[in-house]
Amino acid sequence: MENVEIFESEGKGRGLRAIRESWAGDIIFAEPAYSAVVFDNLSHSVCHSCFKRQEKLLRCGQCKFAHYCDRTCQKESWANHKNECVAIKKAGKAPNENIRLAARILWRIEREGSGLTEGCLVSIDDLQNHIDKFDEAEKGLLMEDVQKFLEYWPSQSQQFGMQYISHIFSVISCNGFTLSDQRGLQAVGVGIFPNLCLANHDCWPNCTVIFNNGKIELRALGKINKGEELTVSYVDFLNLTEDRKAQLKKQYYFDCTCEHCTKKTKDALLLAVKDGEDKPEERVVKEVIQYSKDTMEKIEKARSEGLYNDVVKLCRDCLKRQEPIFADTNIYMLRILSIYSEVLSYLQMFDDAAENAKKMVDGYLKIYHQNNAQLGMAVMRAGVTHWHAGMIEVGHGMICKAFAILLITHGPLHPITKDLEVMRAQTEMELRMFKENEFVYYKMREAALSNKPFQVMKEPNSEPATNLFHKKPQEAKS
Repeated sequence: MENVEIFESEGKGRGLRAIRESWAGDIIFAEPAYSAVVFDNLSHSVCHSCFKRQEKLLRCGQCKFAHYCDRTCQKESWANHKNECVAIKKAGKAPNENIRLAARILWRIEREGSGLTEGCLVSIDDLQNHIDKFDEAEKGLLMEDVQKFLEYWPSQSQQFGMQYISHIFSVISCNGFTLSDQRGLQAVGVGIFPNLCLANHDCWPNCTVIFNNGKIELRALGKINKGEELTVSYVDFLNLTEDRKAQLKKQYYFDCTCEHCTKKTKDALLLAVKDGEDKPEERVVKEVIQYSKDTMEKIEKARSEGLYNDVVKLCRDCLKRQEPIFADTNIYMLRILSIYSEVLSYLQMFDDAAENAKKMVDGYLKIYHQNNAQLGMAVMRAGVTHWHAGMIEVGHGMICKAFAILLITHGPLHPITKDLEVMRAQTEMELRMFKENEFVYYKMREAALSNKPFQVMKEPNSEPATNLFHKKPQEAKS
């Protein structure tokens, strides 16, 4: 690790700091997973070696569980899958992703020992587990996982003590990193990256983390001076300070004291209402906030059931209540606009989708860091929606803006950046045609679309934006 070193961060314990200067878009380090697994619900559609989504995958002939792009991926994964293959075959079925990941970690420790591995600044043994901060429910879930693990773990493998197995599961709970597919659009798995685990949280960080071509990349969001601490954000910034702090405390067991939390930066924007003569009464604001929260619950239920026309009606009715009250950066309105524009795009109602996506992006640009990855993805989706709606000028501008952000957050070699570069070139060409002759442009566009199967937008994702680290949800007790 030539660019970073471990140091004692004041009030945070161990952290990482830069040992040389970096600039926006620089890769500070890239790290392969110590161990990683595909999510249970995607085990048949994602390669268990490179984590790429594929329509057709080769299945392991022995365990019938692991799937691979081709023989090359299968061969590269064999060291990690060999023991797992035998265990799954013997058990008759694969256990859940946490147990599979814990087993892969322990099989690697069995092969190589638990000390420092090549390129790692910290060993698995030395990663924080926070067991002492678990509540009774979390301890109960931990013991359930340990018990299921012991039923799965082969008797001929090295036997580990209950305390050590509990440490591994707790490390996964606190430090498991969410892996995305090759285009960065869907969470597909979870892995342990020891060096990344050392990066402390900041709600307004100087680095971002991207999974690219089998490795995580820690990338600079701006200029970083030698000796400066390297930070990442564990959660989405688009939340009120008290909500971010509560989430960090619940999931990662610390009280955030970053500057944005201390000063509650951006909270005023996130709660902003109409000003001047149109300023609403406080009572009315509270009523609309509660109405927005209640509507979000109904929307989530409708989305989970695939009732997208119901989602459109709920969003439309909610916006009618919100727009006379809330300012354009209000978090409750931005959440509705995000869902509304996405579902409208899926239903191919592109004109309405573009109008609402534009409002969403205008709000995001006032709240997010200028090089935030989620901002870049949102601007990209809005740009594509405008292109579908035939609004080539605005669409091209948004796609260019998104490309500039993703060059920093994802880098020029990431598949999503490459896709966006192609789209940028295409919209640039179309924009030139549009400026030369609007009538001819629209006629050519209409002809092109009529001769080409229409590409339906991806089905809306009912899950919220993923956090940096993967946390297994607690199951409700009946």
